[in-house]
Amino acid sequence: MSQLTTQRYLNVAELLLSARALAAHRPELTTLRQIGASRAGRPLHLLSIGHAPRAVLVVAGAHANEPTGGSTLLHLAERVLNDRELLDGTSWHFLLCADPDGASLHRTPAPRTLFDYHRHFFRPAGPEQPEWSPSVLPPDRLPPETRALTRVIDEVRPYLQVSLHGTDLGGSWVQLTRDIPGLAEPFAKSAAELHIPVETGASDAAGWPVSGPGVHVLPGPGSGAAYPSLPEDARHTTWHHAHRYGGLTAIVEVPMWASDLVDDRTAHPAPDTALRAVAWRLRRDARVVEGVFAEALPRLPDTEGPLLRAARWALDLVPGLVHDWARLPPADTTRAYIGSVDAFGRRLPLRAAAMLMRVLEEADDRAAPRLERLVAHWSEGFAERFRARWVPLEHQVEHQSRTTVAAARHARVRT
Repeated sequence: MSQLTTQRYLNVAELLLSARALAAHRPELTTLRQIGASRAGRPLHLLSIGHAPRAVLVVAGAHANEPTGGSTLLHLAERVLNDRELLDGTSWHFLLCADPDGASLHRTPAPRTLFDYHRHFFRPAGPEQPEWSPSVLPPDRLPPETRALTRVIDEVRPYLQVSLHGTDLGGSWVQLTRDIPGLAEPFAKSAAELHIPVETGASDAAGWPVSGPGVHVLPGPGSGAAYPSLPEDARHTTWHHAHRYGGLTAIVEVPMWASDLVDDRTAHPAPDTALRAVAWRLRRDARVVEGVFAEALPRLPDTEGPLLRAARWALDLVPGLVHDWARLPPADTTRAYIGSVDAFGRRLPLRAAAMLMRVLEEADDRAAPRLERLVAHWSEGFAERFRARWVPLEHQVEHQSRTTVAAARHARVRT
């Protein structure tokens, strides 16, 4: 892996520059082309290696606040070019960044702390997320990034799509739209070798069948949602678009900061009480942010920007989640699951506060210092609660890369 990749997360311009260099170095195998444009007119680029009809599609940058995927994508492309086995009968296609507009707003190339990470945080509202928008918008209102991604799937018809995701603090896990038998073992081995905990109770996959520790398979259409209040439904995302061609999607999550608490599979002694406490804290913290929001909003010159839309979206999720966690029986009773819900409950108001803070700072609003103190305090409390330790970037990239290659090999056998 290049020195640049190990020191900090790559931005879209650096990814494109590296992709152009790869394409120029091996023009007989490699092409780089624009496959669409974002809402703001930023180009979306696809790097393709090999010419075989059997294809793997790798997508980076679907969530702007999950920066590991871009570095992993470049590392994978270099590996594919130097590994004849990976190219034997398979072509590889790399979407450099699914949301370049979002990437332009989330700017944390080398965060040292969770506060550094949140200092320039951005994650768009659900309808503006390329992979998730089909679950909350009608087909005629899908953003151009989503339409570009589905066109690529229609064109290359991948037997496997891999979406590279990440988490700020926690462990690694995999979500599959269909099972890939045999994936759990290399996934766990890689995580252990690189000292990355496996998140065995990820709230993102609450109630999903488990193929192995940390490997979750999306349930079928007849099953209910673990959190009924959430507007998004993973079964209606672009992840399922590959199914029409007999393919499947693997979502590979890797943490920036690790917490060894997320792999605790022992039973929680009082899960109902713990979830009610998490719900209470979420409601309390959200009300604090709502109060600043309401007070400052009349003073702001622009109330329709992407940061405020995203902050509002996050806060609007809170009442439903409070209801879900306080009243529904737990989907899992392990300490790992309760910890994952705890982390989720801390993230929502923290992210909303961070994005609102950026807007207030830009407007030189008098409430900005108060929010800065709040974001710093919540970031420090989050890190302390979960005993956060930084995962070296090269380990994040290596684990995500290994898991992708393992998924490609095992899924190929499956198909």
